[in-house]
Amino acid sequence: MDVLKVRDAGDVETAVRAAIAAEQPLEIVGHGSKRRIGRIMATNAVLDLSALNAVKSYEPNELIVTVEAGAPLADVMSLIDSKNQQFAFEPVNTAPLLGTPQLGTIGGMIASSLAGPRRVKAGGVRDHLLGAHAVSGFGESFKTGGKVVKNVTGYDLCKLLAGSWGTLAVMTEVTLKVLPRPEAERTLVLRGLDDIAANRVMTQALGSPFDVTGAAHVPVSALGAEVGGLDRFGSPREAVTLLRLEGILASAVHRARALAAELAPSGRADIVEDADSAAAWTALRDVLPFAASGPLGAWPVWRIVGPPASGGALGRQLARETGGEVIYDWGGGLIWAALPPKADALATVVRQRTAAAGGHATLVRASDAVRREVDVFPAQAGGVAALSERLRASFDPKNILNRGRMTRPAT
Repeated sequence: MDVLKVRDAGDVETAVRAAIAAEQPLEIVGHGSKRRIGRIMATNAVLDLSALNAVKSYEPNELIVTVEAGAPLADVMSLIDSKNQQFAFEPVNTAPLLGTPQLGTIGGMIASSLAGPRRVKAGGVRDHLLGAHAVSGFGESFKTGGKVVKNVTGYDLCKLLAGSWGTLAVMTEVTLKVLPRPEAERTLVLRGLDDIAANRVMTQALGSPFDVTGAAHVPVSALGAEVGGLDRFGSPREAVTLLRLEGILASAVHRARALAAELAPSGRADIVEDADSAAAWTALRDVLPFAASGPLGAWPVWRIVGPPASGGALGRQLARETGGEVIYDWGGGLIWAALPPKADALATVVRQRTAAAGGHATLVRASDAVRREVDVFPAQAGGVAALSERLRASFDPKNILNRGRMTRPAT
C-alpha cells in the first residue's frame, strides 16, 4: 500500500490532486488509532498526516489553542493541563476499547467527534471547534472560522468537519476553545438501583439546580470484572449510579451534600472526592468495562444515542433480548452495549429497538468481516441522506477522501 507522508498543507494539496487525477481514493490517517471504526475501505493509498504535529500557538489567557491536525492528543492535553485548563467535552480515548496504541491525534478527535460524560453540560466537540484550515476534495486549501468564540466571518463550515470521519476534507490545522479545569469534583455513588430507577435518578439530578456535570449508571453485570476506576465502587452483585459535581471546593462540597439529601428517597449516596472521582469518570469515558483486553474484548460494541428518558428501558430491553451488557452515560442519553458475537453483530435487533425508542446506533467495535457486511453508521432518512450527499459532493465531488468509510459506495 502506498503511504503518502505529507509535511505541510501544500503537500496535502498535491497528494489530493494526484489522487483525483488517478481516480485513486485516499485513506486519511493521523496515527491510525481509529482505523477500526467504520466500514472497510477499498484503497491502496494512505495519506499520513502524522508529521503535521506542531502546536502553532497556545494562549491560556484567551482560552484558545491552535495545533496541526496530526498533533498527538495526549501531548496537547498535557500542555493545556499544565495551565490548569482542559477540553471541557472530555475527548474519548478509544485505545482501550479498540485495543490500539495510545496514539490518538487532534484531527482524529475532531473527525470522530466522540465526547465524554461532560457532554451533557459542556456540549460536544463541534461546540469547541473555533476554526480550521483544510484541503477539500478539489485539492484546494480553505480556511473556516477563526480564533474567537463570536466569529462572523461567514458560514461556520468548521462545525461540519466534526463527526465527518475525514469524508469532507483533510484538516491540516485547527483552533479549539479550552476552559479552566475545575478546582474540585465530587461524585455521588448510589448502589443497587435497577436500570429504570437509575434512569429516574439521573434525570432528577440533571434537572436539579445543582449543576451536575456527569450522570452515569453501570448495571450489576457490567461490574463483573475488575476495572480500574470503577471496581472500587461496586461488586459483581451491586450496580452503581454516579453523579458528578464540579467547581470551586466549597461549592462542590455544598452541592454534593444538597443533592444527596434530595435523592435520599432513592437510596443513600456516598460521596467520592477528587482523584477517585476523576478515575471513575475516566473509566466511564473510555468504556473500560468493555476494554479489548478484558473478558468482553471479543464482543462487538455499539454506541447508542437517544432520548435520555427512554435510555433505561431501551438498555434493559437490549440486554435481556441479546444477553449483552450495557453502560449508561449522559443521563441515559448514551448507551454503550457489548453484545455476544454474531455474524451481523445483532445489527437488526439493535437498530430496530433503537429506532423505536427514537435513537440511532453506531457499531464502534467489530471484526473486519462484520464491518464489511454491516452498515457501521446509522442509515439516514431519505431527505437527510440526499442533503448529506449533496453536502459531501460539494466538498469532494470525486469521492476521493475516505471513500466508503461511512456509507457503502454507489455501485
